[in-house]
Amino acid sequence: MSADPRISVVIPTLNEASELPETLRRVVAIPEVLEILVVDGGSQDATVAFATAAGCQVISSQRGRGNQLRIGAELARGELVLMLHADTWLPPNAGSALSQALSAPSVVAGAFWKQFRHPHWLMRGSRWRCWTRRHVFGRVAGDQGIFVRRDVLQQAGGVPNVPLMEEFELCRRLRPFGRLVLADATVLTSSRRWRERGVVRTYVRMWEVTFLYYLGYSPEALAVLYQAR
Repeated sequence: MSADPRISVVIPTLNEASELPETLRRVVAIPEVLEILVVDGGSQDATVAFATAAGCQVISSQRGRGNQLRIGAELARGELVLMLHADTWLPPNAGSALSQALSAPSVVAGAFWKQFRHPHWLMRGSRWRCWTRRHVFGRVAGDQGIFVRRDVLQQAGGVPNVPLMEEFELCRRLRPFGRLVLADATVLTSSRRWRERGVVRTYVRMWEVTFLYYLGYSPEALAVLYQAR
């Protein structure tokens, strides 16, 4: 990896006009970013217009976060690929923190620490959950901003094209190649979906599918179950 590695940011979108502009404003301000690839799953609002105005490369695809991330990562030109949710804000030092986290050859991927914006009190403890995911389960979450060396991602077969649990499957693929770490920076992600769907209800749904995933249920079966809840 070069002394000043360049970062490709891949953002999957679907009707994210309310969140995307501020997310892009923060990404554009990071000097290590080489390009921003917005992979849109058929938005009916101004998402694509905002992305185009910000100078992003916009790619149309079938909806599905795993599929969209896979397409964007395959087109990325940077040495490092950062997969970012459209409602997750990067801090100003994200580029340097990411590069530092990957400076050790044994490290192949990772994510940032995470805090929610305007969280319900039941959503407190995000940093503890980030630590637990990484150190107990050996994985990171999609809304933490997952970053990976592009060459390793290619060797691992790319981002899994699955309808749910794509970050679980991605971490599973990457672990044989090296360590996953947490960068010394914190992203701020939206709590809107939790509030819209209900905080307790959202937690229950997530715990249920996670438990069943570790029991061996396929992402396809879990997606059907998740949508039915």
